[in-house]
Amino acid sequence: MAVDKNALPLHVAITMDGNGRWAQARKLPRTSGHDEGLHVAKRIVKAARDIGIKYLTLYVFSTENWKRAEQEVGFLMNLIHSHLCAELDFYRENGIRVRHIGNFDALPRQIQNDIQQAVNDTANFETMTVNLAINYGGRDEILRGVKKIINNKIDSNEISEELFSEYLDMPGIPDVDVLIRTGGEQRLSNYLLWHVAYAEQIYTDTLWPDYSNEEFYSHIEAFQHRNRRFGAEKPAEKKGK
Repeated sequence: MAVDKNALPLHVAITMDGNGRWAQARKLPRTSGHDEGLHVAKRIVKAARDIGIKYLTLYVFSTENWKRAEQEVGFLMNLIHSHLCAELDFYRENGIRVRHIGNFDALPRQIQNDIQQAVNDTANFETMTVNLAINYGGRDEILRGVKKIINNKIDSNEISEELFSEYLDMPGIPDVDVLIRTGGEQRLSNYLLWHVAYAEQIYTDTLWPDYSNEEFYSHIEAFQHRNRRFGAEKPAEKKGK
């Protein structure tokens, strides 16, 4: 591994794509792919924590995923429930703070309770923050942020990028430095539209259940070799933020 721990991205976001196709290629039900993908997610969280990544955001369930077959949606909700209940010790042992991003109020009550428990129980951990994007959509996040500003009667002259960010789902968390997407598709899919404005994007054909720690580290290394100009003429001096 050639990752430079002195030039790490502060915030990594991952679109964990390809679970269903992984299962279908093995003539397994799609739910088997989601189950395997959950194990990979836990492993990658630990890998990111071990090298010192401070913020990791995982696209778990989008606002569009409700359109999938009822059986698959039900399985995913049960998987989220079982993970949040079973992995609290993992988060505690590794000093990982759990936060939720997405439309919380539109989730089933049991999932709301599970999320709230995980958030409360890990609130004081500082080694790493994992943002779980559950019932998340980038446009939905922006619309909810606008409504909060309107409801708080904020004068339009007071609205800046910094203020607007505070009304979104990740106040106080730096913008995404690198966005990784598995599964071969090369699009944002309504993910973190505000937060990835200057993110480096890395796409891989690897299906999420096959995604290894070694490939993850290679993507972090690839990020470190990019010149981030942020609209300026000269390359930024630092690869990270």
